[in-house]
Amino acid sequence: MRAFTYEKAASPQAAAARAAEVEGATFIAGGTNLLDLMKLEIETPVHLIDVNGTGLDTITETAEGGLRIGAMVRNTALAADARVRRDWPVLTRALVAGASGQLRNKATTAGNLLQRTRCPYFYDTAQPCNKRSPGAGCAALTEGAFSRQLGVIGTSDACIATHPSDMAVGLRVLDAVIETVTPAGLTRTIPLADFHTLPGATPERETVLMPGEMITAVILPAPVGGRQAYHKVRDRASYAFALVSVALIRQPDGTGRVALGGVAPRPWSSAEADAELPNGARAVIATLLSGARPTEENAFKITLAERTLAAMLQEA
Repeated sequence: MRAFTYEKAASPQAAAARAAEVEGATFIAGGTNLLDLMKLEIETPVHLIDVNGTGLDTITETAEGGLRIGAMVRNTALAADARVRRDWPVLTRALVAGASGQLRNKATTAGNLLQRTRCPYFYDTAQPCNKRSPGAGCAALTEGAFSRQLGVIGTSDACIATHPSDMAVGLRVLDAVIETVTPAGLTRTIPLADFHTLPGATPERETVLMPGEMITAVILPAPVGGRQAYHKVRDRASYAFALVSVALIRQPDGTGRVALGGVAPRPWSSAEADAELPNGARAVIATLLSGARPTEENAFKITLAERTLAAMLQEA
């Protein structure tokens, strides 16, 4: 780990302004992902801005009947909140499916959204990775590469990494909105659907955040009701990232929403696929994963997504 300086921010506005002022500065909250990346020298910030004291650790109700979840709310606290469990249970189920209890006690709402991919080639600094070193190439796309856990849609010739967050998939199916503060002190709202970028030719850019911009909250809209479920298919029962995950909201008339995790660089969903829900899992997945470009190793994910959704629909 390289040397760095450290300070505590007193407010979100001060944190954002300081991050823009110091080149190479990075926010730190729970540190569950950042510290690992620093130890491996994948990320080498010269200055850490601790944002735990910025007063963003509460969950409050909005005038529209939704919830405003502070950026520093821990995953454990969010999953256990009685309002979330009652009215947005898909989010609780997604959170509990992620990581371990110890990590959820430290991980924050904003940090969960901003965690980096777990692609093995991103973490192996001896291998080329466009996300880690732009222009270096993508080891996952070379002959004989291990790509079983990587993306099948939304990828590019520069990167096939997936976004690892379970929470983000639950938030996506709920149409959550992200609130931020810019270095100038202005507030911005970003639909989660537009927050994570696709790799294209610039896989090192993963979100639409501007330099120094800081997440302050996630806004849940009013409850939509229906049967809500989250199912994560993984190689072992705990502490593993998704091969495929499915977040589902199904209404009594058969309509609803679906979002997938483990298949793309961001939670994957579309209104066109949601419209196919009354026609069954095959129709939904055929629409949702239309244009998929799987490798030979991970083509099974398309069938796995269909079968997972089919089982969930049968149960619902």
